[in-house]
Amino acid sequence: MPFSDYKTALVTGASSGIGAAVVERLCKEGLQVHAIARSAGKLDELAARTGCIPHALDVADTKGITRLAKEVPFDVLVNNAGVDRPGSILAADEEGIDLLVDVNLRAVLHLCRLVVPGMAARDRGHVVNISSIAGAYNFNGNSTYHATKAAVSMLSRQLRIDLFGKRVRVTEICPGRVATDIFAHVHGDSQETYKRFVEGFELPQAEDIANAIAFAIAAPIAVNVGHMEITPTLQVPGGLSTTRPQEAKA
Repeated sequence: MPFSDYKTALVTGASSGIGAAVVERLCKEGLQVHAIARSAGKLDELAARTGCIPHALDVADTKGITRLAKEVPFDVLVNNAGVDRPGSILAADEEGIDLLVDVNLRAVLHLCRLVVPGMAARDRGHVVNISSIAGAYNFNGNSTYHATKAAVSMLSRQLRIDLFGKRVRVTEICPGRVATDIFAHVHGDSQETYKRFVEGFELPQAEDIANAIAFAIAAPIAVNVGHMEITPTLQVPGGLSTTRPQEAKA
């Protein structure tokens, strides 16, 4: 469906990285974009640059997102907000698990619950869920992150079934490593994480993900781009590790 058939969009995790790039792209397409993030200062800067409507709000604040969803009938929903805590389940703590479930999954479920029925009633809309290659492939650590992103992936498929017969499309975007500041949020020390995860690599930029989302939204109404895996050309997921049993300690 052409962008001209949509009027409003809601983007979460909008203060930086992929979220900010999506806001900027959708604003350029003529949509009234509502941007959600916790950082009021960064949102104000984004609003000044793009003309978006900022909402300093935590996506885990169900009452807050409920008020917003009741105020505006959104045609496009981009569930981008996400957090991570490195480490396997062997070293996980209660706070970390609850945080990832609240932000990465519970908020996505609630936003779909609040926004998608209106799309179905209007027979018009597009849901974009940004998951991760971590939802499909296993690699060391980050067990809770893998679990929440796998849930978002399955939710994206299930939404297509829930919306069968309606002109409401669902796109799951699965990024690999992208040149954003998420690594600093996860590991701390932005200079060190930049050197470790970004510097010297050929990586997709946040704008590349935003352009992919715009491509899916701009497709003809008869076309649903359901799944896009976007990774660096020089990155591959997967691998195989084998080890011997540990020797019994005397």
